[in-house]
Amino acid sequence: MNAVIPEPRTTAPATGHAPGPRTAGPWRVHAAHPGLAGVAAMVHALLEPHLGSRLLPLGAEQHQPEASALTLALVDEIPAASDTPGTIGVPPDGAARPVDESYRLTVEADGILCRAATPVGVFRAATTALQLLATSGGRLPRQELADAPRHAWRGLLLDPARGYLTPDEVRQVIDLAALYKLNVLHLHLTDNEGWRLELPGTPQLTAPAPDGTPRAFYTTDDYRLLQAYAAQRFVTVVPEIDLPGHCATLREALPGLPDAPAPAWLAGRFPYVAPLDLTDPATQEAVAAILAEVCRLTDGPFVHVGGDEAVGATEESFAHSIRELRALVRESGKRPIGWQESSRAGVDPDDILQFWVDVPMMDLPDTADEIAARPELVAAGTTLEFVQALKSFFAPTDQDLTRILDGGGRVLLSPQSHLYLDRAYAPEVVPAGRQADAARLGFPTYRPLGVEHTAAWDPMSYGIPEDRVAGVEATVFAESVESLDDVTTLLLPRLASVAAAAWTGRAPDWTGHRARLAHHGRLWEQRGLAYLPSTEIPWAAAPES
Repeated sequence: MNAVIPEPRTTAPATGHAPGPRTAGPWRVHAAHPGLAGVAAMVHALLEPHLGSRLLPLGAEQHQPEASALTLALVDEIPAASDTPGTIGVPPDGAARPVDESYRLTVEADGILCRAATPVGVFRAATTALQLLATSGGRLPRQELADAPRHAWRGLLLDPARGYLTPDEVRQVIDLAALYKLNVLHLHLTDNEGWRLELPGTPQLTAPAPDGTPRAFYTTDDYRLLQAYAAQRFVTVVPEIDLPGHCATLREALPGLPDAPAPAWLAGRFPYVAPLDLTDPATQEAVAAILAEVCRLTDGPFVHVGGDEAVGATEESFAHSIRELRALVRESGKRPIGWQESSRAGVDPDDILQFWVDVPMMDLPDTADEIAARPELVAAGTTLEFVQALKSFFAPTDQDLTRILDGGGRVLLSPQSHLYLDRAYAPEVVPAGRQADAARLGFPTYRPLGVEHTAAWDPMSYGIPEDRVAGVEATVFAESVESLDDVTTLLLPRLASVAAAAWTGRAPDWTGHRARLAHHGRLWEQRGLAYLPSTEIPWAAAPES
């Protein structure tokens, strides 16, 4: 077997009796079409951490004809595998229909041939070739792989608002996402803990703190370059400005904005940051200026307006705010996305809502004894009163999915139960010597679970008509993280499982997926990425050259 993730739809032995190429190299990247020069450069850069000195400089192939070739070729058409259905969902580049990402890869005696009808298809094939080279030793078996995605939107949310990553660190995550055929980077840029995007029209948002401490943020140049870097790897950046709740940093920067009208039952019960009131002219003007500038700075077609957990706003105030946020984004020529709660402001067929929670998947206890049996809840100081308040506040989420579908909208699947990768690992799967890290990382009230739990997720399990699924997106919120190593430890190995489900449209077979994952620790190590070597996986030793 090969260790490619997502598992290709078809794999067959290639014709001929000659042995396959040696992974030990040397290897060269060759673009067989002038239009693939940019793709070849990206593939070459992605290969460098894995091949090192075995990778020849671009254009050096004439000097070492004996080198194995990774050849990138455009063809008129790629015959679809017999079991390959059409791609569904919303293309993240804003196209009217999904772009053709299908490809065919052949391991030949003298190298690997990547063929597709589009540059993005060629790039997807090349990431498969990279995985073959990084996870294999000796000679590659002669074989032919054919593949195409099921979902057009395959995303990952990063949370620099709470756990800032430098631009170089974000680029490392973009590379990781691209290697597993993800094509959206959702940046959660604002929250109560931080505002991470420079907006020259509102410099107060990223000004030093009152004590003079500089704040970490992405300059407009940083943001422009990150988007360009992602686009070269066929990844679309979607920025999120989370409103009308989660707005403490905005309130600090623009003091004096009035609170949204609050429900009478909430007064004095729990502390919260009051959501914004977009019926207030000064608030509306400030938010309009912010969103116009974010839209202007964003290359892609989508801007996420948040809409989640607006604790302390009446239903009427919340609905008004969501309608206003959507209108402001559309006025700037972008398409708004919101979390599922924004369905309560109404849903149109053009709307995309991100489904993340309902009360059952929150896995909350019903009694004090059940709290006592959950160490993570005890450690967080959870009380029965607080749990009951959570259930009451989140009760409307049980109908959000129905609201989206009844209104004709599209659903972006990000269920907390499986795709929130800021979940601690179950202690029983954590290897010796890693317990401290594992205990420190993860949202404190989520039940710790293993890699197999994530891999069991089935995108079809919600009964949503396929034409109403926008796509799939994993998240890694950063309440507990302090570094890129923390982020990738939460992501890996679980991100590979989500990527497999997003690409194929189904949960991977655990036995085969586990065996393939066993070879990917080596790939992550070569890229300098920290990961959690779960005892669920029989991790393979480094392959022999």
